Amino acid sequence: MMLRKFLLIGCAVLVSGCGDSQHQIDSETGMVVRNFDESQIKRGETVYVANCAVCHGHNGEATSDWRKTGADGKYPPPPLNGTAHTWHHSTEVLKRTILKGGPPEFGSMPAWEGKLTEQQVDDVIVWIKSLWPDEIYDVWYKNFEGKE
Repeated sequence: MMLRKFLLIGCAVLVSGCGDSQHQIDSETGMVVRNFDESQIKRGETVYVANCAVCHGHNGEATSDWRKTGADGKYPPPPLNGTAHTWHHSTEVLKRTILKGGPPEFGSMPAWEGKLTEQQVDDVIVWIKSLWPDEIYDVWYKNFEGKE
């Protein structure tokens, strides 16, 4: 009986793994489970700390006043750790914002195209997503990346 149960569970895992190998659904919570490459997260953190932390904070926490415009009429850099609006954007939009910069009328996000490689940008985005609480990541994934 135990062997049969083990085989059934093993088959279920294999079948469920045939789709998106990085994202599976937790059978108990129904939430998307992240399975990021740890080395990519580390690379992303290194690039982030060297280039982004000065504005967005060492752990993506930025400033608590990110919703208030400064004297120049622009918004300060938002937190990237899941407490602001970053997770309201698709990976494509996040990548474009990093490469091309933010809208100059709203903030001072510089363009990193030509300064960071696309792989470095991808790594930073994975690191940022690794900061998000599970509930935030689940909603983000189901709204943006999980749609066919």
